[in-house]
Amino acid sequence: MPAPLAVFVDYDGTITDVDTSDVFVRHFAGDGVWDEIEGRLNRGELSLRDAMALEISFVRGTLDEADALLRSQVRLDPTLPAFAAFCASAGYPLTVVSSGLEPLIRRALARLGLAHLPVVANPVTASPGGWRIEFRDDSENGNDKAALLRAAASAGYSTVFVGDGRSDYDAALAASRRFAKRGRKLEEYLAGRGVPFEGFTTFAEIAAALREAA
Repeated sequence: MPAPLAVFVDYDGTITDVDTSDVFVRHFAGDGVWDEIEGRLNRGELSLRDAMALEISFVRGTLDEADALLRSQVRLDPTLPAFAAFCASAGYPLTVVSSGLEPLIRRALARLGLAHLPVVANPVTASPGGWRIEFRDDSENGNDKAALLRAAASAGYSTVFVGDGRSDYDAALAASRRFAKRGRKLEEYLAGRGVPFEGFTTFAEIAAALREAA
């Protein structure tokens, strides 16, 4: 018998159309600051963990205010609820894993009727002088997604990872099967290393691919 599937899905840029930290920096600090941070990250002057901490430090206001900003500027994939329902019906545990902010991710998923989904992401302290992200672990991404996939594999699962960006590299390599969002950094990374992957634009495509394989 084949091993059961466990599905792990990134949030920012994968479920959403844009990275929420990008929205925050552009809104609170301006495009110039975002360009500077992105440039330093690309040149290796900042680790991904340090870049995320810096980006979140620009956020001001309450969780409610930040959530309202994201609701106005970030679009979630409308095919995600059907994908979650497919996974549930097939008996595939589905977990959202992110280097982003857990409370805001949970709020967004709840609006799609997906408050029941497990979320493994970073807590945050919303303080008046700037928010502080509380990283889950000491990994460069602040949340060792690959460790979650390795744990699932050790428990007897065949793992599926769905992602888009830099923080997803290690998790994608650890997966049995990987889906990379088209036109994003993860697709480029995997293609450049000759690592097999499947491109996607919406979760409807992933559901179709997993259904066909089953």
